[in-house]
Amino acid sequence: MKKTFKIVALALMVSMTAVSCKKKVSDAELTSQATTAITAYPGTSVEVKEGQAHLSGTFATEADKQAAIDALKKIQGVKDVHDMATVTPAPTAAPVEVNVVDAAVLQKVNDALKDIPGVKAEDINGTLTLTGSTTAANARKVKESVDALKIGKYDNKITVK
Repeated sequence: MKKTFKIVALALMVSMTAVSCKKKVSDAELTSQATTAITAYPGTSVEVKEGQAHLSGTFATEADKQAAIDALKKIQGVKDVHDMATVTPAPTAAPVEVNVVDAAVLQKVNDALKDIPGVKAEDINGTLTLTGSTTAANARKVKESVDALKIGKYDNKITVK
């Protein structure tokens, strides 16, 4: 019985020694491995303190960020990953500018032209355009009337008969 007890005690001591002799990976080594794991993501960095990986920087997509976190979790010796990284927001498209002639301006021009038959003002692709056909004398009156309104640039497509 004493011999069995000694063997069990010796086996227990050997197993305890083996567990306590397990090589502990240093934070510097873990940081090196972690940095290598995220080299595919420029603008990011990682530091390991007491087995805790601290991920920081900016990722292009949420999927990239998650892939980096997963890669860090696979490193033996990393206990946890603290995510302090951000994702670059997707660029928003600039609003498409639609040129439209102000309704009040269009009404003023049409009011000025109401006494000149065959001529009207329209919004064509965002440009105030005068269309129709008239005599040379009426064309001059149209020009004077519209210029007097000081509306700025307009497209004169009046045909003179």
